[in-house]
Amino acid sequence: MNYNINIGEQVFTLKKEDLSSLDIIQTTDNQYHILQDGKAYQAELETANFNDKTMTIKVNGNKYEINIEDSYDQLVKQMGLSNAGSQKMTNVKAPMPGLVLDILVAPDQEVAKGDALLILEAMKMENVLKAEGDGVVKSIEVTKGTAVDKGQIIIEMY
Repeated sequence: MNYNINIGEQVFTLKKEDLSSLDIIQTTDNQYHILQDGKAYQAELETANFNDKTMTIKVNGNKYEINIEDSYDQLVKQMGLSNAGSQKMTNVKAPMPGLVLDILVAPDQEVAKGDALLILEAMKMENVLKAEGDGVVKSIEVTKGTAVDKGQIIIEMY
């Protein structure tokens, strides 16, 4: 099995045999002493997100952000499916009848998944409507103080 290690724009291929040739000793919970080809390295694992396969490591005092791709990740990328997980934002509709208290975006503004778009008061509660994906605001179909019905388009997206 081969692993692609991405450090910035550089990609290194690491084979299972390469790993077995390293002499690694764990010195503390997150620090390691590594010997390779007669050279010694001090490595420290600063952060690790195993779900995203990303890590921040320090080697001899130099910090590196790395991303690890296993054979499955490489196959998905090769098939052009790596962007399939990103979701494009569609028009925003009122999830319930209510009153628009505040509009937090403007036309032509780019939004990312999770960004707050609008505050809607319904049943005496303030509800923050958030972006369900990435997109650009095309137009805002309501104004502050406007009453909206469930399902009514309140923000159009590109």
